[in-house]
Order: sequence, then C-alpha cells, then structure tokens
Amino acid sequence: MAFTVAIVGRPNVGKSTLFNRLVRRRAALVDNTPGVTRDRREGDAHLGDLAFRVIDTAGLDAGDADSLTGRMQRQTETAIAGADLVLLVIDARAGVTPIDEHFARSIRRTHRRVVLIANKCEGAAGDAGLIDAFSLGLGEPVAISAEHNEGMADLYRAVADVAPDEEASPNDGQDGPLQLAIVGRPNVGKSTLVNRLIGEDRLLTGPEPGITRDSISVEWTVSGRTIQLVDTAGLRRKARVQGKLEKLSAADTQRSIDYAEAVAVIIDATVGPERQDLAIAGSVVEEGRALIIAANKWDLVANSAERERQIWDRLSISLPQVKGVPLVRLSALTGAGVGDLLPAVLRAHRLWTSRLDTGPLNRWLASAAQRHPPPSPSGRRIRLRYITQAKTRPPTFALFASRTEAIPDAYVRFLVNDLRAVFDLPGVPIRLHLRKGGNPYAPKR
Repeated sequence: MAFTVAIVGRPNVGKSTLFNRLVRRRAALVDNTPGVTRDRREGDAHLGDLAFRVIDTAGLDAGDADSLTGRMQRQTETAIAGADLVLLVIDARAGVTPIDEHFARSIRRTHRRVVLIANKCEGAAGDAGLIDAFSLGLGEPVAISAEHNEGMADLYRAVADVAPDEEASPNDGQDGPLQLAIVGRPNVGKSTLVNRLIGEDRLLTGPEPGITRDSISVEWTVSGRTIQLVDTAGLRRKARVQGKLEKLSAADTQRSIDYAEAVAVIIDATVGPERQDLAIAGSVVEEGRALIIAANKWDLVANSAERERQIWDRLSISLPQVKGVPLVRLSALTGAGVGDLLPAVLRAHRLWTSRLDTGPLNRWLASAAQRHPPPSPSGRRIRLRYITQAKTRPPTFALFASRTEAIPDAYVRFLVNDLRAVFDLPGVPIRLHLRKGGNPYAPKR
C-alpha cells in the first residue's frame, strides 16, 4: 500500500499550491478566494527520489455538523485518519492564528506523525511567523514557498525521515486504469453516483448546487478491473458562467473530458435532456471519447416508458453522429440500476478501442458503393479505391478515393452510418478521413 501524506491547514494557506507542486502539475484549482478546495483530492507525488500518495484537503474551519463546512470538516478528518503522515500548513506571513492553534491541538490528539510547514516564506516577510510556529508544539517548522519552489530540499528530508525506504512508485509496472469522467449540469447527482459506485461517502453531496468545484479522481476496483472515476464540477451554459472561480472549474471539467477514455453524461430524468446536457454530450463526441448517457433520478419518473421515448427521440435528433449511444436508467440515491452502468461503460470502451481488419473493410466499401454509388458531379465518376483503419480511440479510418473534394458531406455521413451498422459500432464516435490517391499498399509500378 502506498505511503500516504495528507496536507491540512486552515483556508488559503497554500495547501493546493503545495499539492500541485508535489504532483508536478496543476491538478488542483488555486485561487485567492478562501475555501476553493472542498472535497479531498488525491494524487501521485514525487519529491526527489521519494514517491508517495498525497491528499489535498479542505481548509480546516469550525462549523455545524450538518452544514457544508461541517461536511467538509469530516472529509478532512477522514483524510487524516487514513494518512501515514500529516503536513500541517500555516501561512508564515500571517503568523500563527488561534485557528492554527486549535487544529494543531486536534491533530496532536490523533497521534499521527506530523510535519509543520510554514508556507509563504519567500523573502523576509515570513520570518516572524516562522519563529511563532515553534509555539504550536509540533517541532521545528519547515520553511517553504510552494509557489516559488523554495525549501523543497528541507521538505524532502522531513518526509524521508518518515517514509519507508522500500516504498515504490504507485502503480509501478501495472497497466493504467480505465479513465471514466462523470460530467453533467450542476445538481444532477454526479457526486452521489460516484459515492454509490464506490460504496462510501467519499465526495461531498448535498442540496446546494455547485458543491463540487474541481475534478476529483477516485480509484475504484471492481471485478478485478481498475477504474479511475473522475467527479467533475457541474457545467452551466457559457453565457451563465460568472466569476473567475467558476471559469476555472469549467476549464477543469473540460480538461477531465480531454484526458478521459469514457465519459458518462448524467442527466436529470425528471426533466429529460436539456440543451446544456446535449451540448455537453456533443463536446464529448467532438473530443472523440466513448459516450454513455446516464438518466439519474429514474425512481422519481412517473411515466417511465413515455420519458424513455422522449429521451431517445431527443438523442436521435441532437446526436445523430453517435447513433445508438447507450442509455442507462438509474437512481444514484436508491442504487436502482447503478449496476448497469459499468457494463455499459466497458462495452462502450471496447467498441472505442476496436480495430477492424482491412479485408472486411474493403469488401464492405465495395458493397456500399454498389448499393449507393457516390455522386458524379459534372458527369465525372468518383472512384472509392481503398479503406483502412488508421487508428483506434476512437476508430479512425482513411478512405482513398479520386476527387475527394467533390464528395459531399451527406455521402460521408452515409458511409459512416453504414459502417457503424454493418460492423456493429453503436454509439461510438467514428472518424472518416478522405485521402486522394490509390491503394497505398499496392505494389509500386
């Protein structure tokens, strides 16, 4: 099991900046607004030759148990309970605050190994706060500047004193997990669905829209298959996105789609697919990812047969380029139908990575051209010479033909739809690129 380090502290002391520094990428959202991080985020960290699992947590703050702040606090407490080492971060420029003192006492009671981090120590502005940090009774503080990459050697020595020598890099020598992004509009039940899938309250949920602000990755192993679930912030229409933080959240969600292999678009079954749902699904198809539509809150639908017909009609009109996209009817709250999601994801992923042999492809091309010949603009015939699969993820084909510039888009759509039907590729994006020239595999004259 990987050595685990939890980063904790009050809001806006630079925890997410340190997290990004350790994982060597901008994984967590960073902004001057306090309380940007709400869920705990995990990542594979590297510090010199040390490799470990690091957890970014919400800012420690006081609040009622049932409030959003209280639920965030429980997430942080869970991270501390499962960590081998806790990094308590304070803002050296602000000095030690009563909140820092309160949570230092709380962490000492957990009997976890703690390293005190005095962040923002660039220049001389943090000298006074660095000295004050000794008063917390957690030993000598490590002075760093996560933003400016200062003090990382001292942090390395502090972590190395605790980390086991034989610790190997996470996932060393193993195949990567299937990347599955969960996306949709705000408050459609994305986080509730992820919690239901993994069987624990891993992500913050509640009636407040927009609880999830940045994409949270959770590893899930089921039936021997490892899935990297990525819960994302809700996407609103671009015209309604307001403020820097919401723009950062939307960009983070789009980045999760870009890096995913399969994407489950969650819609609210009680209202059916709305324009924004279809826009999100369209962006998934445009990126060439395997698409699954999950209709959540199906337990609240009065006339399920009528609602299913409405959803299919809307999908057939708005997403004709992925005809036959899988539709999963479920309730994340009760668990009904949730078991149907993974088989649909695995089948869509299998089709997304499928490769077709060249022989059957060219026999299909000859048959399609005979059944529906390409048009002959200006009386000049277009010859469809050869087709081959160029790559997978998604299935991409190169069609060699004469006068490719004269082939209308409608005929290309016919070829794609016929290819999908003949080779049983429902719901998967298909790319068909036209190339001018003869058979590239034919013997040269």
